[in-house]
Amino acid sequence: MGIEVLPLEKERLADYLEFFDRVAFTDNPDWAGCYCLFYHVPEREWEKRSGAQNREGAAALVREGALTGFLAYEGGKPVGWCNANRKGRYALLAGAPELWDPQEDGSRTLSVVCFVIAPGHRRRGIAGQLLSAVCAAAGAQGVEQVEAYPRKDARTAAAHYHGPMEMYRGQGFEVHRELPNFWIVRKSLRSDPA
Repeated sequence: MGIEVLPLEKERLADYLEFFDRVAFTDNPDWAGCYCLFYHVPEREWEKRSGAQNREGAAALVREGALTGFLAYEGGKPVGWCNANRKGRYALLAGAPELWDPQEDGSRTLSVVCFVIAPGHRRRGIAGQLLSAVCAAAGAQGVEQVEAYPRKDARTAAAHYHGPMEMYRGQGFEVHRELPNFWIVRKSLRSDPA
């Protein structure tokens, strides 16, 4: 069966919640209450939130069009997710000055902050298909670049939630900056005039 990748829209909210309620973290229950809201909440507030609050917060942001990304489906069921949005819309990134260049406002950069692939579906290229969809959609939205944050020395599926460096290199991303625990990688979507 093939993989179908579709943008997260209000009409797919039930699929999104089903994925996080029952599939995404069956092998990592410590993260089960995230609902991929982590980057949308200021760091100082995260520890105070319950899983139920995160679920409702994520649902509200999806309804508003403020939590964006792509779902991967197999046989009509969601098996993967990628959280991708304008960089300036992530509260956690806004509070991390080391991630910003001078004069950057986050409106022309699309940041990829998370991949969640269902156990049993990993290492099948689903994250790469999600990333390809992100880049294609970003170009159509007038974004100048796609940015991501692969971790160094990630050895578990959970630690690879930003996606592996090899996947980014394979899709034309280049290292923009190296930080102690991760890289900032970018793919330019601007075409230079000939």
